[in-house]
Amino acid sequence: MEMRQQRTQPMGYVIATANMKGGVGKTTLTVNLATCLAKNHGKRVLVLDLDSQISATLSLMSPLDFAKRRKQSKTFRYLIDQVINPEPEAKLTIKDIIQSPVCNLPGLDLLPGDIDLYDEFVVSEMLHQQATALGEQDFETIWNRFERVLINNILKPVRQEYDFILLDCAPGYNLLTRSALAASDFYILPAKPEPLSVVGIQLLERRIAQLKDSHGHETQINIKMLGIVFSMSSANLLTGRYYKQVMHRVVEDFGVEKICKVQIPVDVNVAKAVDSFMPAVLNAPQSAGSKAFCQLTQELLQKL
Repeated sequence: MEMRQQRTQPMGYVIATANMKGGVGKTTLTVNLATCLAKNHGKRVLVLDLDSQISATLSLMSPLDFAKRRKQSKTFRYLIDQVINPEPEAKLTIKDIIQSPVCNLPGLDLLPGDIDLYDEFVVSEMLHQQATALGEQDFETIWNRFERVLINNILKPVRQEYDFILLDCAPGYNLLTRSALAASDFYILPAKPEPLSVVGIQLLERRIAQLKDSHGHETQINIKMLGIVFSMSSANLLTGRYYKQVMHRVVEDFGVEKICKVQIPVDVNVAKAVDSFMPAVLNAPQSAGSKAFCQLTQELLQKL
């Protein structure tokens, strides 16, 4: 595996969707944004599902199709395994594993996730062997380098082929989330206007600063925040004062230009779309939620 990172400026953008807290509408945002980019703007978009709950995968393909692909090893898991335990003759490439298109929408592709992505222990063991072989005393350097190139290298063969690659990160801060942030040009922070969600924003900001810091002496990580997207929950609508306090806090911390003007309303159609294994913007294009996602997509394109 090539350890030095060569990063030419690709044609498109790699954007991670992340928040340390779960349940903030991260996957819904990722798949609807991806769909709007392909459907309304003619962009070529790849969604990569990095969450072992595979919500993004099951928002774009049926469980039956997923089970079939998993049997054939056509999930992201196979690509990670190739990095950790390379077979001399890799049978599948990333192009074999990408499902193209999904939801019968030309331009919308998926790199399916897996319920079982990798074993942290196996990764540590592999890196430890590597450190020993290289006579590298500083294990942290080896780990950081691996973290930085893992997703970047996996995406390299297809990076030029897409206008957008959207990485749906798991909540929390695991190896894949760190590697996704290191490989991305931008990140979007979905949130709900409630205190715990704001804590998730602050934690992620702190982690990204640490990430840049820990890698700084080898390679610059240039990821920037594209915007904070608030999706409303019915509780917020009941307590207006509470909502204002939270928003005030976020504006103080990040500045008003970082907060997306379009907010995602409470919309039962968005939740129900999951049952059809299709994003709401395809399943219920006239619903309030779908219209908001389309407007948000335009706002984010303007920011770029």
